Amino acid sequence: MRHQGKVPFFVSNKASPFGLRRSINASVARRRRLAELSCNTGNPIDDCWRCDPNWEQNRQQLRRLRHRLRQERHGRQEREDLRRHRPQRRRRGHPKTRHPPYAVIQKEPLWIIFAHDMTIKLKEELIMNSYKTIDGRGSTVHIAGGPCITVQYVTNVIIHGLNIHDCKQGGTPTTLSDGDGVSIFGGSHIWVDHNTLYNCQDGLVDAIHGSTAITISNNHFSRHDKVMLLGHSDSYSADKNMQVTIAFNHFGEGLVQRMPRCRLGYFHVVNNDYTHWEMYAVGGSGNPTINSQGNRFLAPNNASARRSWNWRSEGDLFLNGAYFTPSGVGASSTYARASSLGARSSSLIGMITARAGALDCSKGSRC
Repeated sequence: MRHQGKVPFFVSNKASPFGLRRSINASVARRRRLAELSCNTGNPIDDCWRCDPNWEQNRQQLRRLRHRLRQERHGRQEREDLRRHRPQRRRRGHPKTRHPPYAVIQKEPLWIIFAHDMTIKLKEELIMNSYKTIDGRGSTVHIAGGPCITVQYVTNVIIHGLNIHDCKQGGTPTTLSDGDGVSIFGGSHIWVDHNTLYNCQDGLVDAIHGSTAITISNNHFSRHDKVMLLGHSDSYSADKNMQVTIAFNHFGEGLVQRMPRCRLGYFHVVNNDYTHWEMYAVGGSGNPTINSQGNRFLAPNNASARRSWNWRSEGDLFLNGAYFTPSGVGASSTYARASSLGARSSSLIGMITARAGALDCSKGSRC
């Protein structure tokens, strides 16, 4: 039986040392400049592909990285064949067959790339089929101003290199979307990597209804209230087997809560940079298991969380009065399901997360 112990929370109960915050912000900017010049950032995902000036010809290196993440978690390797699908600007009289909404619903595996910059405003949510990759590298791609991306009862999906923001509800009264940036509903083997997300009507990334095997990495989150919900409700038993990795993300300015909010399942929160939050950073209910490793938490003046869970903190860096109270039994077998990849030292967080968000990649140059 899981023990619900004292509640962990991050607070600042003293006047904010603005010099410390300015120092951290300057350090982030300095490390971002260094990261632009160096490939060896300590980020185990980025260091495998961003050094390659021929990344455009080797896009599917991401797929091999995903397999590696799976192997670390599940101890096995899976294969799939993906072919490219390049969306183009639709000309008058031409069918919409090369638009992203058409590409993502096809049955066959597709690697979807973009020939030029574009802003996509959808009338209905972009509902993806299995074995699809949306890869925005090389172009500036915004999905904004309408319903955004839904991953529902499908598997093997990568969402990479997009700017997803100002998402709203849409559709018909019977199929009304929630207004999430990325909504994962009953999905498995989903990877959301190197996206910039902000200011949506509901969550930025939500995963519910038995979703599992999800990695949310290298994203930049900002200007939002309820950032990330993992688990439908405290009583939805199918979420007890949910496994999610949240790694190498930057939770930035203007955020309020849920970074993430976890329910019932197993969650590895590793090597993220938390520089702003108003209510709480990481929260939970329904007695989830959270393994927090190597993160950097810079607390604001008034931050709190009141939840019950199994929580272990290892190697986290707490600044500006942020602190942590461990909770739960801490059994090794419990935390084994909430572990996915090796944590780096929290002292490296500035470098590891310096290029979080959608990257500015040019053909023939390193990203």
